[in-house]
Amino acid sequence: MAKIGLISLGCAKNLVDSEHMLSLLRRAGHTIVEDMNEAEVGIVNTCGFIEAAKTEAIETILETASHKQTGPMRGLVVTGCLAQRYPDEIRDELPEVDAICGTGSYESITDAVAAALGGKKAAYMADMAAAALDGGRERLTPSYTAYLKIAEGCSNRCAYCIIPKLRGPYRSRDMASLLDEAKQLADAGVKELIVIAQDITKYGLDLPERRRLLPDLLRALCGMDFTWVRLHYLYPDQITDELIDVIAEEDKIVKYLDIPLQHVSPRILRAMHRPGNREEFVSLIENLRARIPGLTLRTSLIVGLPGETEEEFAELCEFLQQTGIERVGVFEFSPEEGTEAATLPDQIDAETKQRRRLIVEELESGVLDDYNISRHNTEMQVLCEGFDDEQQLYFGRTYADSVEVDGKVWFSSEDEIEAGAFVTVLITDSLGPDLLGVRGEEKTQ
Repeated sequence: MAKIGLISLGCAKNLVDSEHMLSLLRRAGHTIVEDMNEAEVGIVNTCGFIEAAKTEAIETILETASHKQTGPMRGLVVTGCLAQRYPDEIRDELPEVDAICGTGSYESITDAVAAALGGKKAAYMADMAAAALDGGRERLTPSYTAYLKIAEGCSNRCAYCIIPKLRGPYRSRDMASLLDEAKQLADAGVKELIVIAQDITKYGLDLPERRRLLPDLLRALCGMDFTWVRLHYLYPDQITDELIDVIAEEDKIVKYLDIPLQHVSPRILRAMHRPGNREEFVSLIENLRARIPGLTLRTSLIVGLPGETEEEFAELCEFLQQTGIERVGVFEFSPEEGTEAATLPDQIDAETKQRRRLIVEELESGVLDDYNISRHNTEMQVLCEGFDDEQQLYFGRTYADSVEVDGKVWFSSEDEIEAGAFVTVLITDSLGPDLLGVRGEEKTQ
């Protein structure tokens, strides 16, 4: 048995995979260590979505491999999307790597570790579509927050996206298994449950029931001992009236929806193989805001898709000004090898893509400033995440702030507050994306 260190890169869905692998390793008798300097085997669970993620993954692999020279490390295992996408290249160009596990082979992680410890080169590349969807977890999140991955893969086939080739087709998990796992998380003290999948709105359509089961799942989750149930991600053409009603009626579902739109120009959306248009998106947003009081929206956008004109980009900017979406992640188009969009004509130069991204970010900075100002002199429920010694302030998140991607609330308190506690904070000011405040009376959970 060995000491195992693991680094998880990329999205929350990848993090859950890391948790499953650590559970398998723990059950096999290995010891999990946080410090890679102590690890006898290092595992890097990689992202391979876009060029920046690939670069980060390779740099992390090389940095982890350096521990073979400076510490007790005897083996290096690479798992995840980069391993699935480039197994031959990793074997040929990164001799430091001893074993590889693709996204269909997480259950082979103990075999991969054994091979690495034995000085063998090995690759485990099972069928992605046959990969196990359930299993134990060695959680990597704080005790009060956890992810519930309700489906794996994606069948949307967006022209710019490599995920279906890295994760396989969309596969919903059995609801009974999900509810068992959620109950275990609630019993363990989790207060914020984040429901995730590449597209949670399609949950159930591939199961024997052949219907949308997300509303049923959410109602059941809200009957458990969670304070917040957060939803990531909802595709715009899959949001039904029943789903909107559940979100509006269930107090535990935070009124924060992440709805990836990517663009609003009909021509660009068709080129992306994405649904909708500007008019449909405006109508959807108006409907959501009317039926879900206090709603905060987040979306993701891509600028610089091949052929995007200045007029189409201007339409996107006008849409953002019109709708006032509070949270936006904007990305420059990355021509990913193996995707349809990478081969489209009229590729746009890097300088233009960067300029368009910066314009959107500037627009959204103004929207965020307006939102933050609107919160001044109001009280908000805040999930405390810790105390900053340098700032001498506590920090946490409101319902309108998801993990890692949004701002924080910094606040003072005369009494000591534990991480994971919900408190009421009077918002007094803002600083960039963050809010400042003073703790009020602790909110009864």
